[in-house]
Amino acid sequence: MPTAIITGASRGLGQALSTALIKAGWTVVADGRTLADTPSDALPAEVIRVPGDVTDPAHRAALVEAALATGRVDLLVNNAGILGPSPQPPLADYPLETLREVFEVNVVAPLALTQLALPALRKADGAVVTITSDAAVEAYAGWGGYGAAKAAAEQASNVLATEEPNLRVWWVDPGDLRTQMHAEAFPGEDISDRPLPETVAPAFVDLVTTRPESGRVRL
Repeated sequence: MPTAIITGASRGLGQALSTALIKAGWTVVADGRTLADTPSDALPAEVIRVPGDVTDPAHRAALVEAALATGRVDLLVNNAGILGPSPQPPLADYPLETLREVFEVNVVAPLALTQLALPALRKADGAVVTITSDAAVEAYAGWGGYGAAKAAAEQASNVLATEEPNLRVWWVDPGDLRTQMHAEAFPGEDISDRPLPETVAPAFVDLVTTRPESGRVRL
C-alpha cells in the first residue's frame, strides 16, 4: 500500500485529496495547523493525523517520521499555504513582514519538507506535488505577493524535476475552488459558483496513478 504525505489537510483541497487517496487504497499521513480541531468525520478514520505547522522544523521531522513508520513514502503533496493579507493589497502597499511569512509558508517550508522526504521518495521512485495557482503565471492586480510566492514554488519544482530525474515532480494548478482561502481572497463576494475541492480529486488520483512526465499540470 503506497504512502502519501499531504500538508494542509485540515480543510479544503488537502482534505479532499486525503479522502480521495484513502478511497484509492493509499495510506495517508496528513498535517494541518488546525488538524487537532478538525471534526473526526471530516477525514477518513484511516488518515494518520499529525497536527502542526509546516514552518516548524520539529513538526516537519515528526511528519516524515510518521510516514516512514508505515514502511515507505511514495508521494509528498505540498498543499499547505497562506494567502497573505485580505483583501489583497497592491505591491506598492504590501507589508514586507507579511510577504516574508507568505514566502516562508508557500516556498521555504515545502522545500524543507521535500528535503527531509527525498531519501525515502528516491527509494520508492516516488513523486512530489506542489499545489500552485494561475496567479503564479498571470499578472493579477493585488495578487503580487501570493503570485510571486507561487511562481517561486513553481520554479523550485521545475529545477527539482531536473535534479531528480528518477522522481516525478508536478506543480499542480487545481483552478478556482470553493475554499476558505478563496473566500478570503474575495471578501464579501459570493463564490458559490466555484466548484468544490472534491470535484478535482479524481483527476488528482489519476495523475499520481498514471505518473505522466514531470511538469506543470492543470486539473
